[in-house]
Amino acid sequence: MYVQVNSRKLNLDKIPHSNLVFLIDVSGSMDMPNRLPLLKVGFRKLVENLRPVDTVSIVVYGSVVGVMLQPTSGADKKKILQAIEELSPGGFTPGEAGILQAYRLAQSTFIKGGNNRVILATDGDFNVGNYKEKELEELITRQKQSGIYLTCLGVGMGNYKDSKIEVLAKKGNGNFAYLDNEREAEKVLVRELTQTLYTVADDVYMNLWFNKSLVEAYRLIGFDNKLAAIADSNNLLEGGELGSGHSMVAIFELEPTQKNRDAASYGVMSEPLANISIHYKLPGSKQERLHAYSCPYNFLEFRESQAHLRFAATVALYGSLLRSSPYVQHVEWEQMPGMVKENMDSNDLLHQEFYDLVVKTQKIYIPLRKKRKSDQ
Repeated sequence: MYVQVNSRKLNLDKIPHSNLVFLIDVSGSMDMPNRLPLLKVGFRKLVENLRPVDTVSIVVYGSVVGVMLQPTSGADKKKILQAIEELSPGGFTPGEAGILQAYRLAQSTFIKGGNNRVILATDGDFNVGNYKEKELEELITRQKQSGIYLTCLGVGMGNYKDSKIEVLAKKGNGNFAYLDNEREAEKVLVRELTQTLYTVADDVYMNLWFNKSLVEAYRLIGFDNKLAAIADSNNLLEGGELGSGHSMVAIFELEPTQKNRDAASYGVMSEPLANISIHYKLPGSKQERLHAYSCPYNFLEFRESQAHLRFAATVALYGSLLRSSPYVQHVEWEQMPGMVKENMDSNDLLHQEFYDLVVKTQKIYIPLRKKRKSDQ
């Protein structure tokens, strides 16, 4: 069962004025081609799309913590691009000091009713100052009360701290993206600019109730980093921020009741398969809004479903194989490339990139699996 949630797409002419602070890690660990140089490429692409009404500042942290570029109009692209070009790596990673400096600068140029946002770009290796995850969470949580959002961009491999960056984005009422090449940087900072930088809903969370007469049991595929929150029904759910035009798909594996099996064989059901409620707030508002939706019973055999749904299933299967999930023990790595190719759109560059990733992964995992068996 697929559940897709989409947020409305803003008209670019009506997007609020932006007050952006680029908070860039220029420590020694960023001195690699897929780190600071990649971020420079991404930020240059972003700057090209700024409007004169937008304001950009740059704060850096590394051997020093300071303001590299004072608030500058988006019309003065030459000045902004020059400041980006002059960034060079060196020193330790005083992440806390950099975050404090960036938020102070964002507050000093705060635009009421505008898009006020700190964009943190780092490999997440905070090694100087108050850098423990819990302490950084508390710092960001305090700062978000001022109405300033946080976007986190992660780069690098090896000492890359994905968990730290994702937690910061969550606590900062913001979003998170990982950049591994120029194409991904362009995707996040140009093609998906409104999703990344412009918020249309805050504190968004979803509740789903399955129809007990049709669903015997269910399993949510993925979202392992949210298992604790999902399992603890006594917890107050903490929602997230949604950007303009954002789309998310949740995939459930269902075990049908006998009544459901009969319906799949002989016809359709008039009663819903599940009911969904989406809770959210508009930016700047404390009033919670609610949208309810009833999922129709529209069962289709897998091979009869739409191609993009079949492709989504192969992506979920790939993730499960990577995690050695006990639910996919019947699937072999040798099967994956053929399954992806059968269901992908060959004209879609992202689909092609995923196929290439599966082929590379297969070359790594199959020899590893054979080695483990021989060692046993």
